[in-house]
Amino acid sequence: MADTTTIGVIGGSGLYDMEGLEDVNRIALDTPFGAPSDEYVTGVLNGVRMVFLPRHGRGHRFLPSEVNYRANIHGMKQLGVQQIISVSAVGSLKEAIVPGHIVIPDQFIDRTKGIRKDTFFGDGIVAHVGLADPVCPALSEALFNAALQAGATVHKGGTYICMEGPAFSTRAESFMYLGLGAAVIGMTNLTEAKLAREAEICYGIIALSTDYDCWHEHHDDVTVEAVIQIIHQNVAMAKNIIRQAVARIGAERSCACGSSLQYAIISDKTVIPDETKQKLDLIVGKYL
Repeated sequence: MADTTTIGVIGGSGLYDMEGLEDVNRIALDTPFGAPSDEYVTGVLNGVRMVFLPRHGRGHRFLPSEVNYRANIHGMKQLGVQQIISVSAVGSLKEAIVPGHIVIPDQFIDRTKGIRKDTFFGDGIVAHVGLADPVCPALSEALFNAALQAGATVHKGGTYICMEGPAFSTRAESFMYLGLGAAVIGMTNLTEAKLAREAEICYGIIALSTDYDCWHEHHDDVTVEAVIQIIHQNVAMAKNIIRQAVARIGAERSCACGSSLQYAIISDKTVIPDETKQKLDLIVGKYL
């Protein structure tokens, strides 16, 4: 694998405590969109440069709606990340997805409330990226195969309901989501996926099933205690999947993620404010 590959991982703070991670450093960044959730942890794993970020900050300080997703993704871009692996806990909406299983989602349904900043654009520049296939198919395939190689029980594909939180679903909502045919429910990944697409970064998800939400009559309703217990059990597996995935991800991207903005910007370049151009230089500079 080429030395120029840089892979980002967004998830819990325990993920960067990986065996074999060398040259570990912490980097505090400023971005045009404010401060990221925490310092980035960089290192080298089997010859590949890695960048880790705890989504909710060390100690889990930020609600899903409080996470500065724009700063987090922009910081990844600043550090040269081309591909992001997201690790997150989700509730299962299918009998076959048992707590402890892994899911590699490929679709989303948005149930957030519009209060999150989920685009880099505005302030005089308009762009509409394609999101029909919201995660990178090549990266998702690599994650699925890595999970198989790691010995996980893994489900390929499925729709992720992204809800606002922080409270879990009502029982009526949970049954509604079952009717939509969704596979899992969580509170964070769609916002990241949208911004990664705008930043022309590949994005794939390792979703850790922790519970059956509250729809399953033969299982207890979701609780924080149960979620944390399953997460702790799955941290080692998530690390192993990442380790296997790193060996599969090549430096040359065969997907279209790296040119997502090529035809997305519809604003006349002559009317875009200079301040906005400067703010978005890392994102759109090559097109302006």
